[in-house]
Amino acid sequence: MTTPQRPPRRYAYVDDGPAIYVDSFATIRREARLDRVPPDAEKLAVRMIHGSGQVDLVDDLVVHPMLAGAARAALMTGAPILADARMVAMGVTAGRLPAGNEVHCFLTDERVPGLARAWSTTRTAAAVSLWEPHLDGAVVAIGNAPTALFHLLEMLVDGAPRPAAIIGCPVGFIGAAESKSALASFAVDHGIDIPFVTVRGRRGGSAMASSAVNALAQEEE
Repeated sequence: MTTPQRPPRRYAYVDDGPAIYVDSFATIRREARLDRVPPDAEKLAVRMIHGSGQVDLVDDLVVHPMLAGAARAALMTGAPILADARMVAMGVTAGRLPAGNEVHCFLTDERVPGLARAWSTTRTAAAVSLWEPHLDGAVVAIGNAPTALFHLLEMLVDGAPRPAAIIGCPVGFIGAAESKSALASFAVDHGIDIPFVTVRGRRGGSAMASSAVNALAQEEE
């Protein structure tokens, strides 16, 4: 087997991995208005900005005052992570998890297509219904489907076990902003106060949600 050869260097760019990492976080701290988030959620905001490449994300972040403490305590005691999409689950860095926490995504469960057809909903929302046995004290990470976040909130109103924390960052043009608004007002609307982080508007995504999990899993950047 031949050894690959590096092509001639034609562009000026930084290619030192550790330096890129350090400089990226320094740039975020220099450019983002991190005083807009609770002090114990600063590293959470930094990582979510890193995952999105958008320093103005901090202006749209909504962080429950108990979010960082509740999520970290849950993960330290082995709470599972429930992800709405495989991309969210794959983005969680196993080495950062403090207790070998299990990461679940049920999209490929054989029951999901039938449930989605019966309920006339998305497969992602149907898969959320399979979280119930794992939901009590879990850390939820939704980065893809607004229907998943809406479905989870409906389950909670209907009496489902309560997770320790909700990372609710679905992305898109249909229902994303509305689902995140529903999460932000959930305690006022339904008297169910669960720590959460979300981002107003259409922005979100799997990278943002998994970045939030990674930040909450370990305080070190």
